[in-house]
Amino acid sequence: MNNINGIKITPLKIISDHRGSVMHMLRNDSKVFEKFGEIYFSTVTKNGIKAWHLHKEATLNYVCVKGVVKLVLFDDRDLSSTKGKYQEFILSPKNYFLITIPPNIWNGFKNLDNEESIIANCLNIPHNEKEMVRESHDSKNFNFDWSK
Repeated sequence: MNNINGIKITPLKIISDHRGSVMHMLRNDSKVFEKFGEIYFSTVTKNGIKAWHLHKEATLNYVCVKGVVKLVLFDDRDLSSTKGKYQEFILSPKNYFLITIPPNIWNGFKNLDNEESIIANCLNIPHNEKEMVRESHDSKNFNFDWSK
């Protein structure tokens, strides 16, 4: 599977001791940081699928802070050399990294854990439903099987 143009992966640190952990996410001196808009947390229930959605203006910065999630990206940008490509990632605290997704990339995720999973998202603009496009996870506009 080819990497989709514009997707950035940033390795992150988790510092743990007997009291718990500190999970780094995004700093203002990071190469992928643009500006702060909003941070929110999205929970996904067991076997839950939250797909498909696209942000026309926002850059997304995802990490999984609890559980295990399959993140799927789809490039439908007309001028992209990776148009029509899918890319999959497994996100979890055990496989801890930040994924930065530019505007106009379709994305969705499925919980692979037996309990609720939590994704943190730091956007470069405040969340705005008017700049989003949504499709059902089983939309015929996507050739993707979430059961695999």
